[in-house]
Amino acid sequence: MLKIGVLVSGGGTNLQAIIDNIENGRLRNCRIAVVVSSRPGAYALERARKHGIPAVLVARKDYASVDEYDAALIEKMEEFGVELVVMAGFLSILGKRFIKRFENRIINVHPSLIPSFCGKGYYGLIPHQKALEYGVKVTGATVHFVELEADAGPIILQKAVYINEDDTPETLQKRVMEQAEWEILPEAIRLFSEGRLVIEGRKVKII
Repeated sequence: MLKIGVLVSGGGTNLQAIIDNIENGRLRNCRIAVVVSSRPGAYALERARKHGIPAVLVARKDYASVDEYDAALIEKMEEFGVELVVMAGFLSILGKRFIKRFENRIINVHPSLIPSFCGKGYYGLIPHQKALEYGVKVTGATVHFVELEADAGPIILQKAVYINEDDTPETLQKRVMEQAEWEILPEAIRLFSEGRLVIEGRKVKII
């Protein structure tokens, strides 16, 4: 049984997608060991508690440095025996210590087709705003392994979503979540749990 630690900062819609896939049997060999929020009042914590999942606040504002925050997160992950860390709308920065401790065992979902509209500062509605500003016809979502540089780790899965002429950042965000993020994040977790992801250089091979 793969023990997952989910890092959140907000509403937890991607967390809910993981929970749903565990409960419907698609993620048979997985369970969420703990949900950790960087922000107080994040609704994701309430989602976790409703499903009997330990939900913990480790607030970024309580720590003077990224390194100290890393240490607190590592302690919490180890307390619950976490084997895979999933960033599901986590808006705080992870530092060298945490990334090294869980090397090749941290995945993130990003609301664009990396390498477009990604990197430092591209979170929330911003990737969708930029996609509309640039006039691209297709956007989507990406699940990737996490490295120190934002959104730069090896890509696991991507799914495209077409942009409508009347889209706003909000309508596009909703559709990308529904049609892409909520599908490929659980699928990436399933592949990881089955030992089917192999990192070869900068690429991920699915076996």
